[in-house]
Amino acid sequence: MRALCRLDEIPDGGARGFPAAPGGFTGLFAVRQGGQAFVYVNCCPHVGTALDWARDRFLSADGSRIVCATHGAQFGIVDGVCTAGPCVGDRLETVPVRIEDGVLLVRADAGL
Repeated sequence: MRALCRLDEIPDGGARGFPAAPGGFTGLFAVRQGGQAFVYVNCCPHVGTALDWARDRFLSADGSRIVCATHGAQFGIVDGVCTAGPCVGDRLETVPVRIEDGVLLVRADAGL
């Protein structure tokens, strides 16, 4: 397992990016909603670019959607499904996450 960070290191309603695992090419990001976190591979299904336009900037201004910086595609936070933009119906790659003792844990090979 790979520890990403403590849940409380992500503001409630905010997001945080993480670099690729050793030997990997694609990073991950997590969105926190209360005591839950949703983790995705940081790659837009439309053209394969990273979603963030600046460090840890993955969400719409109101925090209700994940937004791709390249073409503005919008994704649901809970399910990663694209609801607007050039890849409607596609989805982000979900990464299973466990929270143990307040720490976000993902598979060591997540994002490879």
